Amino acid sequence: MVTEITKGVKVSVKTSYQPAYSSPEQNHYVFTYKIIIENQSENTIQLLKRSWDIFDSNGLYREVKGDGVIGLQPTLEPGEKHDYVSGCQLQTSIGKMEGFYTFKRLIDGKTFDVTIPSFNLIVPYLYN
Repeated sequence: MVTEITKGVKVSVKTSYQPAYSSPEQNHYVFTYKIIIENQSENTIQLLKRSWDIFDSNGLYREVKGDGVIGLQPTLEPGEKHDYVSGCQLQTSIGKMEGFYTFKRLIDGKTFDVTIPSFNLIVPYLYN
């Protein structure tokens, strides 16, 4: 699991390869990732947007942007957590994702970005 804290918001990521949905002979690899967002700040915040950079090891790059996460724009009181699971398809057995969330502080409406730590997507049989 990788973790990063930005402006009092802790983001942790755990990945998993999904062999049942992958077809390596067709260069199709499916990974899931679980994100845990914890509000360690003193303010109530709302997640507004996400921005992802996705890299395959063959040099393919994709950018994914959108509102919220899996259709939600959760509000987190101080000390609260929100978690969700999503997925990514790659054309190679190794890749990487990173990005940021845009949050709003409800007390004053100010927006700020929170880093999503860079994490690797690697088919387990490649580890020695």
